[in-house]
Order: sequence, then C-alpha cells, then structure tokens
Amino acid sequence: MPEKSKNKNNKNIYILGIESSCDDTAAAVLKNGQIISNKVANQAIHEQYGGVVPELASRAHQQNIVPVVDLALKEAGIDKQDLSAIAFTEGPGLLGSLLVGASFAKSLSLALGIPLIGVHHMKAHVLAHFIEENTMKLPQFPFLALTISGGHTQIVQVNNYFDFNILGETLDDAVGEAFDKSAKIMGLPYPGGPLIDKYAQEGNPKAFKFTKPKVAGLNFSFSGLKTAILYFLQKQTKEHPDFIQENLADLSASIQYTIVNILMDKLKMAVAQTGIKRIAIAGGVSANSGIRKALLEAQQTEGWEVFIPKFEYTTDNAAMIAIVGYLKFLDKRFNDLSITPKARMTLD
Repeated sequence: MPEKSKNKNNKNIYILGIESSCDDTAAAVLKNGQIISNKVANQAIHEQYGGVVPELASRAHQQNIVPVVDLALKEAGIDKQDLSAIAFTEGPGLLGSLLVGASFAKSLSLALGIPLIGVHHMKAHVLAHFIEENTMKLPQFPFLALTISGGHTQIVQVNNYFDFNILGETLDDAVGEAFDKSAKIMGLPYPGGPLIDKYAQEGNPKAFKFTKPKVAGLNFSFSGLKTAILYFLQKQTKEHPDFIQENLADLSASIQYTIVNILMDKLKMAVAQTGIKRIAIAGGVSANSGIRKALLEAQQTEGWEVFIPKFEYTTDNAAMIAIVGYLKFLDKRFNDLSITPKARMTLD
C-alpha cells in the first residue's frame, strides 16, 4: 500500500464511504486503512416484484441515506467535522439511486470543505481485498480478479490500484443473472441465486448435465445455458408436473456445478495466457459456496494463490467504497463538484 496511516498534519485520516448503486443504502467509515463502521439499509420491498424496481429504489435511498450515514459516524465514534474526505459510488448502477448518493456526498463535501472522491463500483469490489484486517492476506500485484455479480462477469488483470485491464467478459447475461433466472424458472423467489446455493448443498451436482456454451477466448455467455435449462424443465414438467419440486436439490446442484465449471475453465485459460497465479474473486456472486470451494481446490491442484473476500465485502457495501477513497486520497485523486454519476462505466 502507499505511504499511509497519518497525514502531514499528523492527524488520522477518516474517509466516509457512501454506496447507493442499486437497492442497498450503505455508509462506512475508514480510519487509516481500517474499517471502523460499516452499515447497510436493505430494501425488502423489491422481493414482491421479483427484482429491483428503480423508482422505488431511489425513493428508499432518499429516506435511508441520512440515518445510515449518521449511524455509521456514531458507530465510528467520530463527528462529521473529523472527516478527511467523502467517497461515493460514481457508477455503474441505477442512475436514480446513484444520484441520491452523489448529491448527498457533494453537499457534505461542500459543507465541510473536504475533498470529494468518485469511485467505480466494480473496481471497489476488487479493491475490497485491500481493507486492512488481521484475518485477510493482501494480494500482490499483478493478480487476476474474477468479478462476478448480477450485472457483471469479467476476468480482469489488476496491475496496481488504478490500472485494470479486462481480459474477458460476458457477451450477454452476467453470472448473477444466470443464477437468478434459473431460480425463477424453478419457481424460487427473488433473489434466487442464494437459494440455489442453499439447495445445492443437499444435491448431486452430476444428476443432470447441461451443455456449457462454447465461447472463444476468455469471454463468457450464459444466455444459452439459461435457455437450455428452461427447455429442459418445460419438457420434464410436461411429463411429470412435480419434477422440479421432487428434484430441487439435484437441479440446484447441477446448475451450480455447470456455472462454476464455466468460470473455472476460463480462469484456468487466463492463468495459462498470463502466467499469473494470484487469483481474487469479487462481487456478489463471490459469496457462492460452489465457486469458493472450487477456488480453494485449485489452490491445491493448480498451485494458485487464492484470495476470497469476507462475506460482508461481497454484496454491495460502503467499506469497499471507503478503501478506494482512501487509496485515492493518498494519491490526491480528487474530483470537483462537476462530477456526475454514470449508469455505465468501463472498468479499464
């Protein structure tokens, strides 16, 4: 990490991180590289709609952001006057949700007269590995990051804190969509990905075979797999109406096994091409037990050095925004008030 711990005035560096890219309103406070508070307000209202409703999400952010930030500051035991900078999610994400976080961050930055720092959401997922905790080993550069979430599936070569190079990405659905849509086909409630992971624990991963899509290079495709699962289940339930219910564990295990194998095949190809054997995972789907188990096995069989984030840093959270804000603060990478949130942003 860059020279850290204290600024030139011998004062502690406190960064407030704000995350509002989707449906979670989050705030965290970082002190000299360590997270001292990390709060999240979830929005359960979307469950009844089977997915995130952007307008409802942005309204909920407006209601939640002040109390969440206040709670984060209180838990950290500091006053807002102690803050050194405000970091917020610039994008990508839902534009209405991003606007709430950006507007709040700008206002607070202006009121306190402290630096404003925009943060790329997916870069933050990757750089969450650099949050200083005794139980977490920090990866050395360069390393490969598999970013897997509801909206992203990418293999990225990370050369330093600010130099990312995309080696491969999904051509259609992201891996999180593949899990959630497969769950929806089976009649599971939203979000279905974690439920597939849960039921897969009791199932046979080789009970049903689903063909893996053939995609050149390091790119991914999951839309064909989703369609294959749909047609398979339509055929089976036509003949046996209770097929899904009777085979839920085996179906979940087989779907998860197929998706994890697709990810691992591409990772092995990336390692062969780059010669880099340091592998980190990031994003919401990095909480999946199947991919975690496969990576730990590869650590033994392939000789990889594997970095797996704590569960609280896998889903959307403000701790990851704060650590990037801290790294940018040390490098004096500040933004002015003209910065605007973006629904889409490239990683490299």
